[in-house]
Amino acid sequence: MKQDLQYQQNTESTSRQEGRAQRKALLWQLFASFFKIGLFTIGGGLAMIPLLDRIAVREKKWFTEEEMMECLAVSQSLPGVVAVNMATYVGKRKGGFAGALLATLGVILPSFIIILVIANILLRVGDNPYLAGAFTGIKAAICGMILATVIRLGKNNLKDAFGWIIALAAFVLIVFLQVNVVWVILGAAVLGIAWTMIQKKRSAKGGD
Repeated sequence: MKQDLQYQQNTESTSRQEGRAQRKALLWQLFASFFKIGLFTIGGGLAMIPLLDRIAVREKKWFTEEEMMECLAVSQSLPGVVAVNMATYVGKRKGGFAGALLATLGVILPSFIIILVIANILLRVGDNPYLAGAFTGIKAAICGMILATVIRLGKNNLKDAFGWIIALAAFVLIVFLQVNVVWVILGAAVLGIAWTMIQKKRSAKGGD
């Protein structure tokens, strides 16, 4: 009896230790992953989308493509920098408060360190045409990365005519009519709910 009780206690202790080790590993992965993302996010917060998609969806398997789109929608519709919002969102979903804190710190820290180190240098050589040319090439490449990710996400998430209509309407409203992104997302959410209700009513009538 005592041996069985001791064995159970040892098993529980081992399980707790393994659980703590797994959590520490996850928190470290969140910090390291977003540090890497923050290090290469040049050209604005949206530039992190291809890197986040590759790391969180394809490498770590933290999210599906659909969940990735939900993350982007939530982060884009809330106040603040989208890169920080996405880091906080992913960190909270995967590691709770500690995960949110470490992921956010990870994505902010690279730019903070780099700015402190090279601010004076950039001020002195900011008019250098070669440096300006380098940044022009980097920004163009990032635009291409974002476009490639948008196309792939669109193929995986726009599965019917309704989705394509909403996507095109959002593009027109934002690019040509300068409508605030928040209103576009809220309007799309309302239309999505209405479309779902219509589809359910149609299914119910078809079943009858």
